[in-house]
Amino acid sequence: MPAVDTSPDAHPRNFGSDNWAGAHPEVIAAITEANVGHAPGYGGDPWTARFHELMQHHFGPEAQAFPVFNGTGANVLALQSALPRWAAVITAASAHINYDETGAPEKVGGLKIVGAATENGKLTPETIKGAIIGRGDEHNAQPLAVSISQSTEWGTTYTPEEIAAIARTAHELDMIVHVDGSRLGNAAAHLDLGLGDITSAVGVDIISLGGTKNGLLGAEAVVVLNPDIGQGMRFLRKMNLQLASKMRFLSAQLCALYEGDLWRRSAAHANGMAQRLAKGLAEVIAENRVPGLEIVQNVESNVVFARMPAEVTARARQKFAFANWPLEKDIVRLMCAFDTTADDVDALIAAIVGD
Repeated sequence: MPAVDTSPDAHPRNFGSDNWAGAHPEVIAAITEANVGHAPGYGGDPWTARFHELMQHHFGPEAQAFPVFNGTGANVLALQSALPRWAAVITAASAHINYDETGAPEKVGGLKIVGAATENGKLTPETIKGAIIGRGDEHNAQPLAVSISQSTEWGTTYTPEEIAAIARTAHELDMIVHVDGSRLGNAAAHLDLGLGDITSAVGVDIISLGGTKNGLLGAEAVVVLNPDIGQGMRFLRKMNLQLASKMRFLSAQLCALYEGDLWRRSAAHANGMAQRLAKGLAEVIAENRVPGLEIVQNVESNVVFARMPAEVTARARQKFAFANWPLEKDIVRLMCAFDTTADDVDALIAAIVGD
């Protein structure tokens, strides 16, 4: 069997997803440093204890942190730990928990997901109120949570004021607020705010905290902010197959990301490359160099959504990989990562133009 070709030319950077990028060198170094001697398993190690301290630094002294393997697991675990089995979760129709997780929150978590239509992936208090049906009726799952993605699946970002308004509405209706924060760092970097400024400070109850999309090898976390929920987390994490035996290697990655400013540096760079791409495409559109090309959402994180004629898409894909957006015809998703370069962006623009 031939060996895998590990030369850089065999694995060129592209715009398929920030999941396609490798791990940040500082993260690999942290894993190597943690690979020393023996340490207690299942979270009884000093790296996991340090991660817990870091989460209290970012989110407040009541924060409780639970490393897990992946984002879907984090979302299911977070919602399941906070809600009874008869609960419904209101979210945007485009949200990951509704569209991209093979029904895991419903099939594994035992919760009903209610997807509400939005124009830009963002819920509003009015949208939430309009999605509430059957409250108190035994024939309906009971709306007990609101889940928002930050940043959203459309690459848009909630402001602190928008989240605070959602939280006030939810809490007045006896609902909790969950944030799918797989790209929380990108949102905070875009807003030039801290992680707590857009979560704990504005009424969020529980977070699925991202890592993999921001340069980790493979680690995420659930962070409980409201001490009145999540009491069964330790047991549910094991039951949901998300308890790592050698947890120090997950926690070491998370510590590397959140101890200093690596999370912000990586996210801000990815965001900056998306802004460069959007600016370049806007110039192409203004000059009408590619008829039919259109940027369809505000660029507020690390992704550009564009409507692109089929022949232009085919031409650009001769040099770069990127995804079709399944929620709307003729739209493609161009996603930047922590290691995307200005040369990569400029080359993609040239491929779209046909230069």
